[in-house]
Parts: sequence; C-alpha cells; structure tokens
Amino acid sequence: MTNRDAIYARILELIEPINAKGVPLAEGTTFAGDMELDSLTVMDLVANIEDEWDIVMPLNMLPDLETIGQVADAVAKLAK
Repeated sequence: MTNRDAIYARILELIEPINAKGVPLAEGTTFAGDMELDSLTVMDLVANIEDEWDIVMPLNMLPDLETIGQVADAVAKLAK
C-alpha cells in the first residue's frame, strides 16, 4: 500500500460519519454534488484532515478540491 493509498483509506474513514446520504465513496465522488455537503461540513472535514496529518491546506487550494481523490492527492503532496 502506497502512502497515497493509506491517505485515501483514512480520508474515507473521516468522511464516513458525515456521509448522511450513504453515497458510495470513490475517487470521483464529489463533496457538493454527490454528497450534498454544505460548506460548514466541508470545513469541518478539512480541519479533521489537517489535524490528522498535521498539515495546513491553503484556502486558495480548497475550491479545486471537488472529489475525494483530489483531496487525497493534495494531502499526499502536503504531508511529505
């Protein structure tokens, strides 16, 4: 398992409690479109991710992170 795979798996675990609609989670699952998360919920998730890996996700990066896979890529990059 690569580091990115481990990050992706952990992100899925962090998302599970807020996945109220029970949307199947995959690389291409979108937070706004598929899961219908509001911005506050997304910011809570971002805070959890930042705490988990002791990173800071720049605010200018967040609009580009629409899918679970994109978030996993960003965390993998920032956590190095």
